[in-house]
Amino acid sequence: MILSQRSFDFCGACSGVSLAAMLAAMLAALPAHAQQAATQPASTAAVIETDEFVELDPITVIATRTEENWIDTLAAVSVVRPEQLEQMMPVRTEDLFRGMPGVTAIQNGNTTQTSINIRGLQDFGRVAVILDGARQNFTQLGHANAAGSFFVEPGLIAGVDVVRGPVSNIYGSGAIGGVVTMRTKDAEDIIARGQTWGVEADGEFGSNGPMGYGSFLGAAKVGENVDLFGGGTFRKQDDYKDGNGDTVDNTGYETWTGIAKATFRPADFHEIKLTALNYESKYDTSNEDSPTTTQYRTDVANRTVTASWNYSNPDDNLFDWRSTVYWNQVDLDQVKIAGNPNDITGDIGDPRGFTIDTVGFDAYNTSRFQWGTVENAITYGGDYFHDDVDNVDDYGFGEGYNPSGERGVGGAFVQWNAKYSTWLELITALRYDTYSLDGDGVSNDGDHLSPKITLGITPWSWLTFYGTYAEGYRAPAVTETLVAGDHPAFFPGGAPPFEFVPNPNLKPEVGENKEFGINIKQDGLFVANDKLRIKANIYQNDVEDFIELVTFGPPRCIVPNPSPVGPPCFAYNDYSFAQYQNVEEARLRGFEFEGTYDARKWFFGVAGQVTEGEVTAGEDKGQPLSTIPPNQVTATLGARFLDEKLTLAVRWTAVAAKKASDLPDNAVYEPTDSFNLVSLYAGYQPSPNTLWRLSIENLFDEQYTQYQNFLPSAGLTVKGGLTIRFGGGAVASAAPPLVVK
Repeated sequence: MILSQRSFDFCGACSGVSLAAMLAAMLAALPAHAQQAATQPASTAAVIETDEFVELDPITVIATRTEENWIDTLAAVSVVRPEQLEQMMPVRTEDLFRGMPGVTAIQNGNTTQTSINIRGLQDFGRVAVILDGARQNFTQLGHANAAGSFFVEPGLIAGVDVVRGPVSNIYGSGAIGGVVTMRTKDAEDIIARGQTWGVEADGEFGSNGPMGYGSFLGAAKVGENVDLFGGGTFRKQDDYKDGNGDTVDNTGYETWTGIAKATFRPADFHEIKLTALNYESKYDTSNEDSPTTTQYRTDVANRTVTASWNYSNPDDNLFDWRSTVYWNQVDLDQVKIAGNPNDITGDIGDPRGFTIDTVGFDAYNTSRFQWGTVENAITYGGDYFHDDVDNVDDYGFGEGYNPSGERGVGGAFVQWNAKYSTWLELITALRYDTYSLDGDGVSNDGDHLSPKITLGITPWSWLTFYGTYAEGYRAPAVTETLVAGDHPAFFPGGAPPFEFVPNPNLKPEVGENKEFGINIKQDGLFVANDKLRIKANIYQNDVEDFIELVTFGPPRCIVPNPSPVGPPCFAYNDYSFAQYQNVEEARLRGFEFEGTYDARKWFFGVAGQVTEGEVTAGEDKGQPLSTIPPNQVTATLGARFLDEKLTLAVRWTAVAAKKASDLPDNAVYEPTDSFNLVSLYAGYQPSPNTLWRLSIENLFDEQYTQYQNFLPSAGLTVKGGLTIRFGGGAVASAAPPLVVK
């Protein structure tokens, strides 16, 4: 059998990927082909050659900014690659992260914006989200909105890398919870090896809604040193039905995207890449599941422009350079279309808008040298971003929740990675952060040094132990520092229930993470060519100066008596003021596991986490944190038939209940019941350039609501998809096709 470099093989790396990647591997059809890292330009992959197939372990740079196999990283890292994404058929952004241990994507059914929770930390940049090298810093705070979200079309994503905990502080400020990096598709994802142009057409259909998706992407090589890529997508979802068969209102939406990239190689080993991405979405949303609540017609645009210059010469040990400059703008406009008139949301037809412009850069270099028997890599660099927040609400309190202002955050780092023989590895790093924040006459600034040290020991080639101590630093956000003004009354004639007070003395948060983990990789364990991959870890992250919204002051009258007869006030609020303060310390602990075993004819995987968190200082000492996700486990069993052209698999996910006793006294989220989800997957590849795929999600029509969501999730959903690729041209120096015996 002869395969092109860009064939539709989806399971070649399924035994060395995260749970989400492993789930995607269920539809694998042919042996693996080249994979690319989800961050930075295309990178190499570790190849295992046998008499029957060629298999690749994913390469990642997210832990240390130097290329290494996912399974060898001395950190809690999960990855998803093109092969898995293509047959996951993600409809919503949250689908990209399903099954990742310690990672929860929060996305209510009535919005296309997504927030990431890692190990119980979320909001205000505690998880750094980076798309094609550009930070995603949008915030729209409200009664039902997470304080930090992003917008992306999942069908355009070619790779996802996630590192959990503040162990990757070289990626910039704020990531005390972790880092998420995503890479959109590019020319190398479309053009087959040995050809000069390629086209990809993708179509999907979902029964519950219904839902339709289409994309058309093309790429071409202009000479030997220029690659061009472009295309667009369109997705439409109607209101879905939950497990009870009830239609969930306002869960429909439309999104469309346009993307263009140009890659230039002006000299040997140099690469310049320009990227422009425009995402637009329309949907109706509300603050809660009630027919009388306020509803908004929402139009959002997420625009990103990046330019990168990279230099990598395998014979140059002094310079291995990566740099990116970027601009990102999120412009979200809303018009009230339903609900009672009030001072909080205005009248029907009143508009409001939320806009953030982020500009920044990221640059670093790695120098390598031999010191006796020790291999050394010194990575050093810096980064900076500037947020300009411009929110307008002349009719309600949207601007009160979300004040306008500016914030500049930057830093520099140095990291030393030393390897002695094959059994000892040491990573030490030091990062300096500084920030300044201004708005409405209030300013704030600060700086901090964050150390990191990791020690890895490999007593046998198949087993590695590692331990880490790392700190992360998060500067306060514009909203936390500047929010101010009387919160309007909930009904006409009522007095304001309380007043927001800005806090120019707000201190940054510092996460101190201790972690111990193991990596296991073994080939040929029970039968020839089988693969076992396991990553497991335990951790404790102590967050100092944890920032939380605090209420205080004497009771405040909210229903005054207009008559001189009787009491002066009919109803009181329990407090007069609200302010973000450094009032407590938080401790988060947990255990995470992900592993797969792949014997080619069949494969099995399991992943999950146990997470807990509580306040360890302050008035709320002993109270659980409301953002801790429920414990869960996911298992997958699959098999391959017809010379691996047909793959069938079943996935089971069990999520624990979130009881009232698991929540703090003042929790803003409702308890949720436990639930079990069963899904089936099938993929058939009759030819190298054609893939049919089918999935049945929530097979038993389970009625469930994910924690931190107020709308129930979709019931039974059948999805089908077809992807076709074709291309042509010839490169005289092209390598021959990959031959698989």
